[in-house]
Amino acid sequence: MDNHSPIGVLDSGVGGLTVLKVLRALMPHEKFIYLGDTANTPFGVRSEEENRMLVGKMLDFMQAQGVKQVVIACNTLTMLDVNTLQPGRPFHIIGVSHVVALLRKYSKKKKIGIMATPFTINSEVHKKEIHSYEPEIQVFGQACPKLVPLIEARQFDGPEMEEAIREYTEPLKQAGVDIVALSCTHYPLIKNKIEKALGPEVIVLDPAGRTASNAHIQLHKMGMASHSGEGSLTICFTSDLERCKCLAKCLLPDEGCEYKLVKL
Repeated sequence: MDNHSPIGVLDSGVGGLTVLKVLRALMPHEKFIYLGDTANTPFGVRSEEENRMLVGKMLDFMQAQGVKQVVIACNTLTMLDVNTLQPGRPFHIIGVSHVVALLRKYSKKKKIGIMATPFTINSEVHKKEIHSYEPEIQVFGQACPKLVPLIEARQFDGPEMEEAIREYTEPLKQAGVDIVALSCTHYPLIKNKIEKALGPEVIVLDPAGRTASNAHIQLHKMGMASHSGEGSLTICFTSDLERCKCLAKCLLPDEGCEYKLVKL
């Protein structure tokens, strides 16, 4: 492992590509290996035991690739607490940023919405962290179990997606929130639709930028950042390679990108 070793990015499917896009823009000289476990998605409706088993296999894969850092671009897996995943791993693990400081800063009404998978909402991590700073803030968690399957199936338009977004945004509008965090990396793929449903008075926050920045800072602290050479990208999925390639190409330039079907 050295400065030119790759960075691993993992997610339950294609959602983590939203974080990967920002990582590549921030660190153009780095080599990236992306792994989406599309054979087992969605993770947000699984138990903690199942998710720990799945992420363990994904981390084993990354370890075999000789990565110097792993970015868990999945909010559900981040809720497991990356510190509990770190022991025994030769690389540093970064999870998705909770952007709690930004939520507190921009909420004038002190009413914050969280859109996430059922696993993330049930963990109440965001609510507990926000209340540790400002107990008077009201936090409204909205589980959105239909969104990840629809996004993975490329059903971005149509009545099913419209109805699901309406179902999940209406309670937040009724609660009077003025900022909503997209606490699943799949959701930025439909951010414009969520923003439209919530209305112009509600800020919709994507944590991808803060997550990428945290990863960048950590690499520099470790003295492991790459400052020269040509970056590269390998994208791996555990099933449905052609479908996932189509989704990936919507987000990432295809030049020099290698796609692989892998088994964990």
